[in-house]
Amino acid sequence: MPLPDLLRAESTTYRRQIVGAFFGLLALLGVLLHRDYGVSWDEPTDHLNGLVNVKYIVGLVAPEKVAQEPTTQLIPPLQGYRDNDHGVIFEIPVAVLSYVFTRHNPQAYYYMRHLCIFGTFLLGVWGVYYIGRVRFRDWRLGLLAALLLVLSPRLFAEAFFNGKDIMFLGVFTLAMATLVRLTERPTWQRAVLHGLAIGLAIDARILGSILVPFTVVLVLLDDAPQRGHQLRLLGCCLVAAMVMTVVGWPYLWENPLGHFVAAFRNLSHYPWSFTNFYLGHFHKVADIPWHYGPVWILVTTPLPYVVAALGGLVTVAIHFIRRGWLALQERGFQLDSLLVGWLLGPLLLVIALHSALYDSWRHLYFVYPALVLLAVRGAVGLAAIARQSSSGRRVTIILALLAGLETVHTAVRMVRLHPYQNLYFSCISAPTAERLFERDYWGLTFRHGIEWMLQHQPTGPIRVYVRWPWYNPLYNNTLILRPEQRQRIRYVPLAEADYFITAYRWHPQTYADSMGTEIHTLHTEGIKVLSIFRQPSR
Repeated sequence: MPLPDLLRAESTTYRRQIVGAFFGLLALLGVLLHRDYGVSWDEPTDHLNGLVNVKYIVGLVAPEKVAQEPTTQLIPPLQGYRDNDHGVIFEIPVAVLSYVFTRHNPQAYYYMRHLCIFGTFLLGVWGVYYIGRVRFRDWRLGLLAALLLVLSPRLFAEAFFNGKDIMFLGVFTLAMATLVRLTERPTWQRAVLHGLAIGLAIDARILGSILVPFTVVLVLLDDAPQRGHQLRLLGCCLVAAMVMTVVGWPYLWENPLGHFVAAFRNLSHYPWSFTNFYLGHFHKVADIPWHYGPVWILVTTPLPYVVAALGGLVTVAIHFIRRGWLALQERGFQLDSLLVGWLLGPLLLVIALHSALYDSWRHLYFVYPALVLLAVRGAVGLAAIARQSSSGRRVTIILALLAGLETVHTAVRMVRLHPYQNLYFSCISAPTAERLFERDYWGLTFRHGIEWMLQHQPTGPIRVYVRWPWYNPLYNNTLILRPEQRQRIRYVPLAEADYFITAYRWHPQTYADSMGTEIHTLHTEGIKVLSIFRQPSR
């Protein structure tokens, strides 16, 4: 073999080994950690959504099976079901898996579910790696972007229990990766694959529809001589997307167009009846300030990532100013524009439409891969400046060291916070976080509270009082316990309770002495996130 070919083969082997080791270790980490997290507020409801759709599908092909199932009366019909327009492309297979492997064992089900959610996160990490490798023409920079996604504390924790937003992040990023792959070498096979990925994203959340304009623009930006061939590939892609959307979303089967339009209308104004605690005040969903999403992103994302991403945005803007519209003919700038649109487009759309956001910025998690890719773009732009002068080189080295140290510090904080990385704040103090922002809106800390009470009262019933609507997360977290532990938990009025437990949502201030004596508190980096009170008469 000629020497250049030999060196190229060795380089490819080395890349595959490193990348394979990275993803292998990440998968192993998921296996090791997936049992550590509690059951989030939405998970039982999400599982019910899957069961409703499975019942509907089985009822179409084998109605006798539905009639024979003893629990079928507990599952509502799809028609008229409150959440029947929710995407269930993840919930349907998980519901089937639960029926086959974990039937009537909620603890086993939630362990399996958390591992499956982490699998969708892996899809997103791989998508970021692939896009970064193609854009920067360096697999190491692609791996750096993937690592930044993993070292994002809130998203890493939610990768085990948030089966809606993290799952959507995963499939959306996968679709972006297939788009980049399609524009690298447009073929019929790649067009169909990308269309299926678009449909998969729409089946997860109807907001995946914005992949269509991204696809149309990026494909048409390619100044290929065979424009007719491009248009045919684009048409093939969109047909595949429509077919996949309908096939993967049972809600659409009876009336594809009408039901799709109805779901789209419900997109920006979901009827959520609670309030957001933001900047020290409670806001209804319809009244959140325009800066709600951007501020939440700022205070929950590691600061070096935000600064580097802003540098990436500036770098792209400067390049466009210098080159003008000619920049759109450059492959690298086309991909940069895709990243900018991916990050800023949904943010601006949410602000313009005054869309419903709650529980921080979780509905916008799918833009985060663009942020970490733009962060790497900013680092690449800074390195280019460093090569132009010795003073620029010194400044770049200092900034790189500071960013590296802070990233390592973030990793250390993730270990220290485990399994509550979802309560990470990047650049504000603990008292400020308590005073201005939501804390455990997922209700994950209730698992810790229940396990603490079981440990400190090893026998007999444990009578617990929780204020409405905190009954849900308290009950949810009993589902991940062993049956004998679960049976000991009793939900009673305050006058009959041994304990009162709270996670401080919708009540960020301290409690009066009438609630009892505070006997246990859980802090995450100084932030009080859960308290247990002993009742005076017990």
